[in-house]
Amino acid sequence: MSTPTTSRHSERDTSKIRRPLASAGTAILNHRATLAWLLPVLAIAAAVSFINMAGSPQRIDDEGTYTAQAWAVNTLGELAHYTFWYDHPPVGWLQIAGYTQLTGAFARYDLAVLAAREAVLVATLISVVLVWLLARRFGMTRPAAAAAGLVFALSPLALQFHRTVYLDNVAMPWLLGAFLLAMSRRWQLAGFAGSAAAFGIAVLSKETFLLALPFLIWVMVRSAQKATRRYTLSVASSVLVLIGGSYLLLAAVKGELIPRENRVSLLDGILFQLSSRVSSGTVFEPDSLINRTFAMWWQLDPVIITLGVAASVIGLFVRRYRPIAAMVVALTLFMFRPGGYLPVPYIIVLLPFAALLIAGLTDISIAALRQRTARLHQVSWVLVATLATVAAAPLWTTQLRGFLLADLDAPVRNAQNWVIDNVSQDSRLIVDDAMWVDLVRAGWDRDNVLWYYKIDTDTAVQAQSPNGWRDSDFIITTDSMRTFPDSFPEVQNALENSVVVAEFGEGVQAVEVRQIQQDGIEASDARDVASEANRIAAGEQLSANPALQLSAPDRDLLTGGRVDLRIELALGTQLASGAISVTGFPLLAGEDEQTRRQVNIAELNGEPAVVNGELSATAQQFVAGLGGQYAPQEAAAVEGALRITFPATSAINLAG
Repeated sequence: MSTPTTSRHSERDTSKIRRPLASAGTAILNHRATLAWLLPVLAIAAAVSFINMAGSPQRIDDEGTYTAQAWAVNTLGELAHYTFWYDHPPVGWLQIAGYTQLTGAFARYDLAVLAAREAVLVATLISVVLVWLLARRFGMTRPAAAAAGLVFALSPLALQFHRTVYLDNVAMPWLLGAFLLAMSRRWQLAGFAGSAAAFGIAVLSKETFLLALPFLIWVMVRSAQKATRRYTLSVASSVLVLIGGSYLLLAAVKGELIPRENRVSLLDGILFQLSSRVSSGTVFEPDSLINRTFAMWWQLDPVIITLGVAASVIGLFVRRYRPIAAMVVALTLFMFRPGGYLPVPYIIVLLPFAALLIAGLTDISIAALRQRTARLHQVSWVLVATLATVAAAPLWTTQLRGFLLADLDAPVRNAQNWVIDNVSQDSRLIVDDAMWVDLVRAGWDRDNVLWYYKIDTDTAVQAQSPNGWRDSDFIITTDSMRTFPDSFPEVQNALENSVVVAEFGEGVQAVEVRQIQQDGIEASDARDVASEANRIAAGEQLSANPALQLSAPDRDLLTGGRVDLRIELALGTQLASGAISVTGFPLLAGEDEQTRRQVNIAELNGEPAVVNGELSATAQQFVAGLGGQYAPQEAAAVEGALRITFPATSAINLAG
């Protein structure tokens, strides 16, 4: 009797499995045309976004800050790696923290910024899907929706910012989702409530997205059914106020809503963003920040800028696109407000809507041409779009090759590795925030890795540095730090009273490791002169000794004061007891302008320094005799010779 019962149970269990599989299969079959267009777009976007994300673009300070804040949430249980002072709402980096915690991203990457880049690129792929869905909601054909997604994903201007850890990228899926839900026709109450919630999260991820609110309201009002409009809009407003109020409540609970002595406050953060930030200048000032920002955008992709602006103006006359066209126009004009500050990533909020407008107008115009009802402006738009595509092809190809192949981050990575390999972990460092987490993870105490911005702005950091810049040992500079406003005296003094000990890269991508001279640059210069004279004198004495065998170029380095004094003293000690054959003074990466602190020795007392790939007994004895402040950092058999490397920091103290 049990067998039939078991059989019936098995049939029921099997049917439970079959039903979801059949439903999934039916859904795929019903949407096969959509998937046939969307999935290739998504695959292309993913490939272009993730390939070589570690190499291009170069890491910058801002993304290091958001990365460090997300890392602090996961590792330190704090909202930020320094005092959280309400410059931005924390929801953006909380999402990055959540993603990295769930996926173990920080553990998977040697460079912390890459974990956060992965998070924002996943957000970008979600945005690509939402651009597709919005395009379809606007009534575009599938090819046009695919074109909108590809423009948004492949524009070099978009890709530059998609690959950078900006809060705008985290906020973007929420903003696009808000517009998509605001266009709901069915289940409008839930749609509008969801739209308001998504918009609230977008604004708490990046506060500048609040500028899109009037246009989201416009879309809601247009979409709302007359019979329920008052109710659905009231619910949406309540949800938005509730989410926005949660941020105020957080500040109030912490006692940080209004300014108090020795406390940060939300009001101070708002006033900073609205009125205290340094103005970007005007377009009439050639060297203004706004002009430099525009030039960078234009260099990356003039095509999407030109077409996007044109499409937004024309879109004002197309009813279905009027709200987003008006938003692009208004947000573009907002950039030119007098005395305002223009964030470099401001363009991010405009890019998906520009892509939608470009694709939408092209879709309408092509349809009109096919039906032979096209007007002059539609024919003109198709011609302009065609010419723009022809112009974009070589430009985008060149730019995309750079993103996929160039290693622009090498200077930052090499400088960071140089510090890890050559600087003592009890040294105090002033750094670009892009390497803050990596250096802390490498072993430095977090209080000994100072984000340069905080030296002049954070009272807690200032309390740890009673002597200001003199309490730090090294400053690692990037373009961000070198172009930092000169109204921050401690950073400027550290830069002016430091000497370069290693440099990587060129131009704006250059990264310098500089040792701070606590007694001032003038005293340092005097030491340099004396040290160079000592090296020259010692080098000339060594060069005159016939027991020292070396090439003419190496002899010139020795007599020219280009060889570390410790090497000269070590060679002099050996020459007192026997001959020595030197085959070179190798130059370490990043130390082109420094004294050579490596030496290759082929023979000691007429015997090979390396036998069968190992240091000979004579070589080992020679190395063992180098102690104290003359102890080498490393001694190894390299290419048939004994290579001795002396520490960089000691070299500076001894030889300027």
